[in-house]
Amino acid sequence: MNRSELVAALADRAEVTRKDADAVLAALAETIGEVVAKGDEKVTIPGFLTFERTHRAARTARNPQTGEPIDIPAGYSVKVSAGSKLKEAAKGK
Repeated sequence: MNRSELVAALADRAEVTRKDADAVLAALAETIGEVVAKGDEKVTIPGFLTFERTHRAARTARNPQTGEPIDIPAGYSVKVSAGSKLKEAAKGK
């Protein structure tokens, strides 16, 4: 399912226009991005998803073509965890 299909499904289910559904989806993505960028709290949609900023330590890796070591600096990543309802849906229940 791509974005336009998701917007259409949301609009049908919520009985709103596609424009309104797209605006809500964009606002949700923007809000989650802002909270994760701050890094001081996580976003939880109970039973569905949790978004959390995590710190990745500096490490040394190897270039697969040459075998030379490469220093990868410390940075941040996003951890997304599935909630119980989403896990049950994935099982087909």
